[in-house]
Amino acid sequence: MDSQTAHDTDNVKTATKKSLRGFAAMDPQRQREIASLGGRAAHQSGHAHEFTSEEARAAGKKRHARVSSSEAPRA
Repeated sequence: MDSQTAHDTDNVKTATKKSLRGFAAMDPQRQREIASLGGRAAHQSGHAHEFTSEEARAAGKKRHARVSSSEAPRA
């Protein structure tokens, strides 16, 4: 039985260990640089959206209304 237990432990270790590839393997600073370029490109092409204070306020009201109604006590 001891050999089976040791074998199970080995499987858990290898199953949870992943090798990082692509974007995840990069230095965090380099990831930020690439993401920043994407954000700038979106703004330049007109595809990025910036909320106005009125839009943000309306979105917040909707969100808080949903949370409040879902937390209401049930009869």
